[in-house]
Amino acid sequence: MNSGTIVTIAAAAALCAGHTGRASARDFQLKDVRRIVTLSDPRIAPDGRHIAVVVARPDWKTDKPDQQIDLVDVASGTLRPLTRYRKDVHSPRWSPDGHRLAFIARGPAAKGTAGKPGKAHDQVFVMPMDGGDALRVTDAKRGVISFAWSPDGKRIAYIAKNEHPNEKALKAHDNVFRVTDNNFMVHGDAARSQLWVVPSAGGKAMRLTDGKFSLDTDQQDPQPAPAWSPHGRTIAFARFPDPFWALSFKSVIDSVGSAGGAPATLVPLQGSVMMHYAPAGGALAFMRPRNGDENNGNAVYVKEGARTFDATHALARNFDTYAWLPGGQSLLLTGEEGTRSVMWRQPLAGAARQLELAGVDIVSQPSVSAHGLIAFIGRTPMHADELYVMASTSAAPRRLTDLNGFLDGLSLGRTGAIHWRGPNGFHEDGVLTYPPHYQAGRKYPLVLLIHGGPEGASTVAFSSLAQLLAAADFVVFQPNYRGSTNLGDAYQHAIYRDTGEGPGKDVMAGLAAVEKLGIVDRRRIGVSGWSYGGYMTDWLTGHYPRVWKAAVAGAALNDWVMDYTIAYYQQGDVYFFGGSPWTRKDYRIWRAQSPISYALNVRAPTLIMGDVFDPNVPLVNSYEWYHALRDNGVTVKFYAYPAHTHFPSDIVRQTDVFGRWVGWMKHYLK
Repeated sequence: MNSGTIVTIAAAAALCAGHTGRASARDFQLKDVRRIVTLSDPRIAPDGRHIAVVVARPDWKTDKPDQQIDLVDVASGTLRPLTRYRKDVHSPRWSPDGHRLAFIARGPAAKGTAGKPGKAHDQVFVMPMDGGDALRVTDAKRGVISFAWSPDGKRIAYIAKNEHPNEKALKAHDNVFRVTDNNFMVHGDAARSQLWVVPSAGGKAMRLTDGKFSLDTDQQDPQPAPAWSPHGRTIAFARFPDPFWALSFKSVIDSVGSAGGAPATLVPLQGSVMMHYAPAGGALAFMRPRNGDENNGNAVYVKEGARTFDATHALARNFDTYAWLPGGQSLLLTGEEGTRSVMWRQPLAGAARQLELAGVDIVSQPSVSAHGLIAFIGRTPMHADELYVMASTSAAPRRLTDLNGFLDGLSLGRTGAIHWRGPNGFHEDGVLTYPPHYQAGRKYPLVLLIHGGPEGASTVAFSSLAQLLAAADFVVFQPNYRGSTNLGDAYQHAIYRDTGEGPGKDVMAGLAAVEKLGIVDRRRIGVSGWSYGGYMTDWLTGHYPRVWKAAVAGAALNDWVMDYTIAYYQQGDVYFFGGSPWTRKDYRIWRAQSPISYALNVRAPTLIMGDVFDPNVPLVNSYEWYHALRDNGVTVKFYAYPAHTHFPSDIVRQTDVFGRWVGWMKHYLK
């Protein structure tokens, strides 16, 4: 550890004073995770009086979320369900006049075989707000990915996957496919996505693009959406080289006439995505890594006529989302600032101003009305998702919903930030969560909960897993490390060619800072994480084996060379190292930064978990780690979930993961 660490404590110091829980309330339990409601995609109606928002309630019996769109009255907070009994409903979008609401939901294509309905896929539905059933307006054989209203409300542009060009051959098992940049979980040629338009009242759709390129990739997140020009004569879209994520960094922005014609390149800068036209003036905003360097944060660029510039260059940090403010002269930005998720007002000419959110962390892209009303999903350290509004960028947030109000009656662990001076002179930070019934003067077992990414960040916002660990009487430490998105581009970029050693030293410097508080029993420290947090867990147990008494490694990347070879990242991994692992110049560094190279050092009892069909971090990484530890006498257990995800998305498997995670730490640290 860095013996010269300088410690500064913010909210964490106050938490050490004594008991912080509610004396009469029970602690947060695994069954409470099943009750947490998640909210997403808030959209303000053009008149600013209502907000459409997607509300998902866990259903334990079906193991699927009960998902619907609710209409929230801005003045009173009253909720009214708009959609019931629809599957996979999402993406509510108001018509420009506010008289209709479009959304995507699961529905059959109109044309099937032998008079039967077509196979069910995501389709666009349009609902009149003065009453009546929603009308399905698309007939996409392989489903709609995203859509956008035309400025006059008469048409809808949508992105949908093409049909396979040789369906008959596939049915006859003539299905060999060429391997290119796809991952090893791919079982056939991927369909390319193209742009279509359809009348918003229903009718015949017209395809506007066709070619070897694609408007989406197999792992793109968030999914790209088309953008109508203010006059409605053209539609902008992100063009990817092919349907595989590996080359998605080479995306550009094209434009095509809404009545047809040949597409033309609008923004040739590679990595450009998420474009939105300004509400006035015709400027186009879009996101791309700052200066085209994938190791930097995502910046927001603006194209005004022949001029294109980084509107966020002075902040030099990562932004998660953005939205135009009324008038088209300023942007609303979201991202992590230290251990908070915040918003900034960024004029196109002038300095940015961070908004005062009164302790609320933003967890969604904000929606902005023509009059400047802002809606977003927010969390606090003690409360999960709720819908908030702000009358302007200078107003305080006002909470409209209480869908997770049951949490207010529970005894939760208090959460605060901790800061320290790390290696290479970096000012670093992390999050501490204390047991609900913390007692000053007592030393507690400590569990590190390391975020993934690595381009992510731990913030003080409510975390179910951190609260479950705190309720088990652990102090929980969530460290940020180089590569994290919360401390600016220099910190994020520092992970370049230093993916393990540098982040490992950052975490250990943070651990030293926590230990200086005098609250940690150094004989009982565990380390854990999922995805890159799993990578960090395995790296740390292989490099500091005497520190850890237990470890939980979920979906851990253990072998960089294998990840490059079979995961969907492929070319994305190259940006961390500057070259392929299969070259003499770079082969050694890929091996040196792989935890598997140090597996023989591990001593901590380790729980391994992962999804069988994970294309992000293939489970073979975990198989390697399991056999390396088992064959060297380390206590290890390995559980796999038969899911096609990177982390289980259903409530039954999620709670199983959390239960095993907490149980492992209780067994070896208590």
